[in-house]
Amino acid sequence: MLSRSLLLGATAALVAALPQGIDFDAVDSVPTPSVLGAPLAATIQSQVPSYSPSAAAQSAAAAVPTDPISSSTDDDSSDSKRSLTARKACDPQKAGAAPVTSPDTASAFLANANYTTIQANAPVPQGYQIVFQNLQGATQQNGYLGYYTLSSYDTVKCQQYCDKASSCQAFNVYIERDPSVEPGTGCDNPPSTVNYKCSLYGLPVSNATATNTGQWRANFQVVITASNGYVKNAPPPSYTDFTGPTEFGGAINAPIKNGQSSYIGVKVFPGPYDPGQCAAACEAQTQYDHDHPRSDGTYDPCNFFNSYILSKNNSPIGTYCSFYTQAWGKSYAVNTGQYDSNGIYYSVSSSYGYTLSPQDPGVVSSS
Repeated sequence: MLSRSLLLGATAALVAALPQGIDFDAVDSVPTPSVLGAPLAATIQSQVPSYSPSAAAQSAAAAVPTDPISSSTDDDSSDSKRSLTARKACDPQKAGAAPVTSPDTASAFLANANYTTIQANAPVPQGYQIVFQNLQGATQQNGYLGYYTLSSYDTVKCQQYCDKASSCQAFNVYIERDPSVEPGTGCDNPPSTVNYKCSLYGLPVSNATATNTGQWRANFQVVITASNGYVKNAPPPSYTDFTGPTEFGGAINAPIKNGQSSYIGVKVFPGPYDPGQCAAACEAQTQYDHDHPRSDGTYDPCNFFNSYILSKNNSPIGTYCSFYTQAWGKSYAVNTGQYDSNGIYYSVSSSYGYTLSPQDPGVVSSS
């Protein structure tokens, strides 16, 4: 039985023709991070992002000798799995800065028109676009970086946190109804306190990702409202040894020339959108193949890669990297998305091309 896509080895130029579609097998192998968003009713007031693009690139390059291009690599350098402080029943929680609803019930909180007015008056920060507004759920998806508790519904402050965080692509500001003390025996439904929250992501957010609608804590209901999502309008960075980024309208679908494919393979990295991982894997693969040439002294250099954000039913998965022995232009970037055999739609966004400069000839020097 054939798999949904062909996987590629380190010397894949022996294969004459390879599919240019999305490699669903590689996508399926990508693990889902255990933490997808800011914790509810947390005692800590922030989780400062610690994602390091340089560390992620080093990890991507180091994995190539044992995991050559065509399979996925999981980078989990974020501290988002940090355990929260253990709480006992009736332990006090820091008071939030947002106004408490009266009567103090979850249904009244969700119907509070004051919260709607607060989010409606918040400015859209320069360099960002608003992609959803006034929802009753917070973003929960891949690419979570960290969160901050704010002193007001301050979208500009949240934007500043995003701009300072490596690989931050988007943020979500919302209002959350939390317990004023830890619910439990003797205080199973305490009075509420209300927090303004700012969560940061390394992948774009959308209304499809605002799925965290709260939880029950004993008899206290944590709920969310006035949830707005913002996405940065900026291309990814450039990288040493590569020209680009060149913006594409879709993923590259390279033709077969003289019976040979220039396609080398794929890597899929969960977490923030970080083409630097593609660049590191590309160069590491070239070095690996150079050190393990064919009998005639040739090898397949990675001279070009196409990076993009792959989303499953509008929920981002991570950074998808396609690698090639030669560069391709915008006219070949025609794959904007595909359905898999189960009818699930995978879409392509933020697609960019990077070209190695100078190009590697793929021949081991006689010297």
